[in-house]
Formats: sequence, C-alpha cells, structure tokens
Amino acid sequence: MTPTRKSALLRLAAVTAVTALLALTVPVAGAGGAALDDGARHRPCVASAPPEGGPALDVLRIAEQAKAELDLESVILRVTVDGHEVVTSALGESMTGVPAEPAMHFRNGNIAISYLGTALLRLVDQGVVGLDEPVARWLPDLRDGERITLRMLGDSTTGLVDYVTSPGFGEGLYADPFRQWTAEELVAVSTHQDPWYDPGTNWSYSHANFVLLGAAVEKITGTRLDVLLQREVLDPLGLRETRNSFTPDIPTPVLHAFTAERGTYEESSFWNPSWTTAPGAVETTDICDLERSAGGIGSGELLSPAAYRELLNPGTVGLGHQTEKCPATVCLPNTEATHYGMGVVVLGDWIAQHPLFYGYSAAQAYLPCEHLAIAVSTTKGRGTPDGHTAHLISQRIAAALAPDHPIPDFG
Repeated sequence: MTPTRKSALLRLAAVTAVTALLALTVPVAGAGGAALDDGARHRPCVASAPPEGGPALDVLRIAEQAKAELDLESVILRVTVDGHEVVTSALGESMTGVPAEPAMHFRNGNIAISYLGTALLRLVDQGVVGLDEPVARWLPDLRDGERITLRMLGDSTTGLVDYVTSPGFGEGLYADPFRQWTAEELVAVSTHQDPWYDPGTNWSYSHANFVLLGAAVEKITGTRLDVLLQREVLDPLGLRETRNSFTPDIPTPVLHAFTAERGTYEESSFWNPSWTTAPGAVETTDICDLERSAGGIGSGELLSPAAYRELLNPGTVGLGHQTEKCPATVCLPNTEATHYGMGVVVLGDWIAQHPLFYGYSAAQAYLPCEHLAIAVSTTKGRGTPDGHTAHLISQRIAAALAPDHPIPDFG
C-alpha cells in the first residue's frame, strides 16, 4: 500500500470513527426503556453511509461487479484499517424479497479452527501444556497417539485421512444433510483407514485433526470446548455475535444460503454442519465479528511473540509432497510464501482463512504490515460457479487497496 493510499484510507477511517463516537454518546434504551449497561452497549453491525469516492467506493464497486459476474445471491463485506471502518456493506438478498444486511448471521466453518489454534497456543503461553506432547496422554485410544502430538493436530501433519474425502462420505452427506454426526463417528471414518504418511513427515488437510484437537483440549483443561473458546478467544476479542451451537440453528437475523450441489437449487441454510469440525466449534457469526476476528487472530493480539511465530509457522514450511498414498492435490507444498499455520493459512503477507460449504462462502484476511483487515461473506445464486467466491472478492479488494501485497492462492 502506498503512503498516499494508506493516508486516504486512514482519513476515511478517522471520519467514520468520529461519527461512531458521536452516535455512542446518545443514551441507548432497552426494550423496557432503561439504558443498557456498558457491557451491553456496543456498536451495531450496520452498513456505512454510501461512499462518494475513494477507497470505500472502490471496494463497493468490486463487490457489485463480483456479485453480478458470479451470480451471487448476496455479498456482505467489511474492511478496516487500524480497526477503523473503511466500508461496511451488504448487497443482494438473504431470501426472495428480504435484503441482505450486515447484522445477518452465517456459518463461519473453519474460521473457528483459527480460534482453536489460538486457544491451544494460549494454553502453551499459560504453561498448561506443550505443543510437542503426545496426544495419547489424553486420547489413549487414538491410533498412533504416542507418535501424534498436539502440534501435529493443530498444523495438520498427522497423516490421518480426511474423512470428508473418504469414499461415500460426501454422498452420505447429500443423502441426509440433516444427520447429526458425533465426533466418534467422524474420527472413526479416518482412523479405520491406513494413514497417508507417518506423523509429522508431510502435510495434508484433514478435518479429523481438528475434531481430535477439540477433544484433546477439553481433556487437558477439563472444560467443554465451546466454553474454552469463549473464554480464551471470543470474549477477549469482543466477538459478541460469534457463538457455537450444538444444533443446526442459526440466530436471527439469518443470512440464508442456497446451493445446487444435489442437482436442484435449494435452501441449505439449516443443513446440519455437525461434520465440519469439533463439537463446540461449530459456529455462526456476522460480518463485523468476522472483520474483528481477522485482525485479532491475524495480528496475534492474544499471543506472546513466541506463540505468534508458532501460529504463522509451526513447522509446516518445507512439507507437502506427493506420495503413493497421498496425491499432489492433497499433500500440497507448503512454501515460505504460502503455507498452513496453526489453524490459519499464510498467504504471502496475509494471514487468512476461507470456509466454503453448503452454499456459504466466507473469508477473513489480515495484512499485519498495513493493519488492513478484510471480511467477506457470500451466498450462491443459481449460476454461481464452484469455488471460494468470498476469497476471490477478498483477493480483488486486496489488489485495489494494497497492490504491493496480493493475496495468493494456496496450492
């Protein structure tokens, strides 16, 4: 980002911050007419004023063009610099005749895995546990548990087969998208198959790693995972609209999702996400929390300098190579430029995550050197191509606001 461009962004952010401050000086009344206490009083997640020019207008035009080009049902986004709003906007509809709004909740998928990685590193900072301790200590029945460490679960280097890619698993999801999966059922799909490689010798993404990590930290702390994540990550970052659910429910207002993955374009908002990660980390959020998450996780705000270094590279750089059991599309090369961290993805100068499932796509990305945070959520239209549309939009926004720091793809 050039000095001139950053100066313009900061001026715009400063004006927005002053406007917000003035708004917060007005007493806020609850349903009974009494003023809310300080804990309940926080800025609502609403669209910023229509931009007349500058970076905010550039971002909005990118979103509008992408929505039309990709036939998206909705695009919700928020961009900040130094924590100050550049633009917040919602385009399109949640359902027919129901406009999308920034305050609408959507599923955040593997964004929660970044919280799980940060929570683990906070436990390391607190001296509760070490990254290289074998998980057999807490999960004695896990195959190869004596050789698999907490680090390997967090950075996805265990060699465990990804149950999502296992034969018949995807077909089963589509046959019964409302099924409630247990952690034991999910892990069994992976552990009943030979591992792709010896623990710690390669890299491949496996959902089973994070289901097991969630179970391990529960045993380590004696605390249910949702409570632990609330205590260690969500509350410290002020993520008031991010929450776990043990059911497929989504808090209102809901951003509805649609998909043609089963051959017919249909609503998929309440398809059961219990298979996506560890129970207690199956979350929903809104765009303002997602932007705050991008900055809070990406900056290492909750971590010591040593733990932040582990977040960005816990030993994955240099791993990722095809083997007889692990194809190149699975064992992706981890390079200095693009690699997996401890529940996050390092993409050039950016720290990111971008979930995609059941018609929902989201992206959080943070550029530490410019304190630039980008959060995007999209839902599919009838003609939307396959792929991470929210991630694509975040890449385009990055190219406009920080052209010297593009967001590359991983793999």
